[in-house]
Amino acid sequence: MGPSAPVPFPSHRRRVYIVKPPAPAQKDQDGPRINSEIDSRTIRLVDADGEMVGVVSLREGLDMAAEVGLDLVEVSPNAEPPVCKILDYGKYKYEAQKKKAEARKKQKVIEVKEIKLRPNIDDNDYDVKMRAMRKFLDEGDKVKVTLRFRGREMAHQDLGMKVLDRVREHLDDLAKVEQFPKMEGRQMVMVMAPR
Repeated sequence: MGPSAPVPFPSHRRRVYIVKPPAPAQKDQDGPRINSEIDSRTIRLVDADGEMVGVVSLREGLDMAAEVGLDLVEVSPNAEPPVCKILDYGKYKYEAQKKKAEARKKQKVIEVKEIKLRPNIDDNDYDVKMRAMRKFLDEGDKVKVTLRFRGREMAHQDLGMKVLDRVREHLDDLAKVEQFPKMEGRQMVMVMAPR
């Protein structure tokens, strides 16, 4: 046999890493576009005093805003050309958040509070439950009055109806019946809403 062919030495393998460029910073999608974020060539400009300037180039609008030290804010992006106003964006954003918080504060969520009674409720317990119902109704919440029957009490649903009628009479000045008494399984339910 002749000389053998040289065995190639395994070359060192190199690892190649592909590095992605960083993702561009996300713009504030919640608010309007400001200054360089505005992408229209021409805009309808309103100055800092609220006076309509007219249709100008974006560059002119940015220059006018820079002169007075304020921002150019796109207030109506769907108009043709978009309406932009010269104002203090920080103050504008603060006012918008304040209005939003005020609106949220004004809209009261009406809750349904449940009061459980028994057909043979004691007078003292009844008075305590009535005070709780009055409190809930004063706060603007609805009250679901649930009267539970146990065992043989199911045969005497008329007693339960009398208790619910008594509740309705005592709360007549504060509430109206939204759902009249009806049976749901082993309990009678009535819903009252504030007047």
